[in-house]
Amino acid sequence: MNEDRALVEAVLAGRAGAFERLVSTHQGLCWHIIQRLVRHPEDTRELCQETFLRVHQYLHQYRYESALKSWIGRVAYAVGLRHLEKKQVPLVEAASDQEHELCLEQESDGFDLEQAWADQELRQHLHRAIDSLAPLQRTVLTLYHLDELSIPEIGQVTGLAAGTIKSHLFRSRLRLREALQASAGVEA
Repeated sequence: MNEDRALVEAVLAGRAGAFERLVSTHQGLCWHIIQRLVRHPEDTRELCQETFLRVHQYLHQYRYESALKSWIGRVAYAVGLRHLEKKQVPLVEAASDQEHELCLEQESDGFDLEQAWADQELRQHLHRAIDSLAPLQRTVLTLYHLDELSIPEIGQVTGLAAGTIKSHLFRSRLRLREALQASAGVEA
């Protein structure tokens, strides 16, 4: 947090190179969040620029209540969501009643995403399966498994409740397992 405070204060004071350092530190997370939502490189580039313009414009409102990374992630997520809303892209797929009941009963479905990622051929199938998920499910899944954000950190970025995040993770892993079984003949 002390590094966050020093960087924010340097940017707000207009110190040379401070904002560029903020951007270079957090551009990877911004790119990941927006790319996973919109899946279009040109749109992602523009939306990342818009995110950092908003960060610069509203940085004085940052209150150090969460990590700067989470605050910037929240801005990126909001920018990506607005873009999807304008394009009328649905954020989630509807869950069946059976999935909803299963989700309430257990947090994990036993599918090991990390193990599937380790196998090269399986990774290609997994990439396609992840790409086929709805934007919100794809984003939550990859923030958790690939960016290794905790559920509370994902909550800070997305504004979703922990239970909702767990539900999206469960449904996403269930869909991935089904897709991998169908396309690669993988027994999950």
